Amino acid sequence: MTTPDEWDLLEERTEYETGWYDGGYDLLEQPDGTQKRYYWADLPPAVVVVAQIDGGVLADMDGGAGEGASGSDDRILFVEQYRPTIRETHLELPAGIVEDGESYTGAATRELEEETGFRPSSTALLQEYAVATGVLRHDRAIVYAEGLEPGERELDSNEFLEVTTVPVDEALERAREQPTNDATLGGLLLAKEDGLL
Repeated sequence: MTTPDEWDLLEERTEYETGWYDGGYDLLEQPDGTQKRYYWADLPPAVVVVAQIDGGVLADMDGGAGEGASGSDDRILFVEQYRPTIRETHLELPAGIVEDGESYTGAATRELEEETGFRPSSTALLQEYAVATGVLRHDRAIVYAEGLEPGERELDSNEFLEVTTVPVDEALERAREQPTNDATLGGLLLAKEDGLL
């Protein structure tokens, strides 16, 4: 296994800035003496929220959060949204960017309320990890949220989301239906592994 000190950074170049992320490359001398450009995109950290809501809260709200909101069993909150980058509509866990000075749990609380209109009374950081390390400089965290109560929904200008819920014991199976994505699957698998689903 090679160590970082066997790689010499000869140049770091940012080739474009989008306001959302930067892209560029590092020119490195590899351990065998050859040189290679490694391209990257640098994104701010993000959080994905596994939010469990009591079915009774939804029933009290006359149907609550969209499709499948009736009943008394605990449910997982999802958002359904079209992703222009890949031209598909995905069922996803709520997620968003961590703002400067925010913790992952703080960002999870804010993003959950903004996207779904529900505010958690309790959050727990399940995992922080690096994403797609061959091309991204991007950290992500999975946060579990519970004790949800109605709050104020406030979508960003590029968010066109529909909120829905799925029973806890069906959430992972539903998330595995195509099309699916890494953040949703990873979040639910971690929550299940930790005994939360």
